[in-house]
Amino acid sequence: MAKQQSFAEKAKAKKKQDFIMVKVVKSVGTEKGTYKFNEKFVKISDISKVTEIN
Repeated sequence: MAKQQSFAEKAKAKKKQDFIMVKVVKSVGTEKGTYKFNEKFVKISDISKVTEIN
């Protein structure tokens, strides 16, 4: 039987990601005077660029 790959071996073989995922929440005013919240995930290369997200 072939050797099964362990979780540690799988984790070690994974490549480190060159980006960071950030959750962005925007509030949008409606005509009724209430607010809706739009959420999305954005990839950024450096954490210092968080202030530049639209």
